[in-house]
Amino acid sequence: MKFQLAINLERLDDSDDMRDVAAHTLEMVQMADRGGFHIVWAAEHHAIEMTIAPDPFQLLAWWGANTSDIRLGTAVVNAAYWHPIKLAGEAAMADLISGGRLEFGIGSGAYQREFDRMHPGLKQSDSWRYMHEMLPAVKALWQGDYEHQGEFWSFPLSTSVPKPLQQPHPPIWAAARAPITYDFAVKNSVNILSWPFTRPMAEAELYRERLDEAMANNPGKPRPVFAMMRHTAVYDSGADHMVPVRAVQAVLSQFENLYKNLGDVQNGFPASIELKELENREEYNPAMLQENLMFGTPDEVIAKLRKYEALGVDQFTYYASMGLGRPEQKRSLELFIDEVMPAFA
Repeated sequence: MKFQLAINLERLDDSDDMRDVAAHTLEMVQMADRGGFHIVWAAEHHAIEMTIAPDPFQLLAWWGANTSDIRLGTAVVNAAYWHPIKLAGEAAMADLISGGRLEFGIGSGAYQREFDRMHPGLKQSDSWRYMHEMLPAVKALWQGDYEHQGEFWSFPLSTSVPKPLQQPHPPIWAAARAPITYDFAVKNSVNILSWPFTRPMAEAELYRERLDEAMANNPGKPRPVFAMMRHTAVYDSGADHMVPVRAVQAVLSQFENLYKNLGDVQNGFPASIELKELENREEYNPAMLQENLMFGTPDEVIAKLRKYEALGVDQFTYYASMGLGRPEQKRSLELFIDEVMPAFA
């Protein structure tokens, strides 16, 4: 099993100095690079302080200039916010200046609040159609002159400048949850990024079933790389188990605001839903969070990861951003590198 790191520049309130946030994020990426992580992922989000990533390619250029080996991925660019020519060129430039380390992840977004601002009138539930049109266009632009007449974009003969260093193209990933996206990924030889959120192992098993169904519906297609992400916190002692639980509850209380599009966002900070409301929901209950997420001592985390390995997960994505204090984040990553990863070497 290989390991990936997903990390955001995040602030839960304005008392946190942005320079400290940036320095910490880079230090975590460098730790992952030295520790043997395969990929680090940068997201795309807009006008939200808890995920500060208006352009993932800027983040990847920054990280790439300060690392040696770790591959640099977008998880994910939102197809509906881009033009194919611009996206193809931005991605190719990132691949070029990083020495061919780009992993190109594409998806259809998460928050209706963002769509209301970045693409007014588009429902998040319909945005997958943009991804399905975007990806073939980008791949064609990477190869040479291409003219496009589609539902969402039309342009005369053009190409990507520059071209990606990796040929025929960088590895491609899609954020997948719905069956239609699994089918699209298999049909187009695209790797899969999956995220069961805080839900139990049954959700992860459901995603594996969707992959199997997509493979059966597309005979002869190679099996894509299957990656799965969980919030992760490794600690020295079981006595510390409530520290990451309370941290992730604080973040989830803001996520809930965004998912419900309540509109209560001030200067980029979503208002928090009352903790008691979250704990009344099974997936946010402290005991369920402890069980479902990748929280535990090194031995406990190894045992959890073995279940994902048995499920057929090829690469595990360590999601570091969840409101945990910066010293605790660093200690968790140290423990994961030193005591968990060797079990899967």
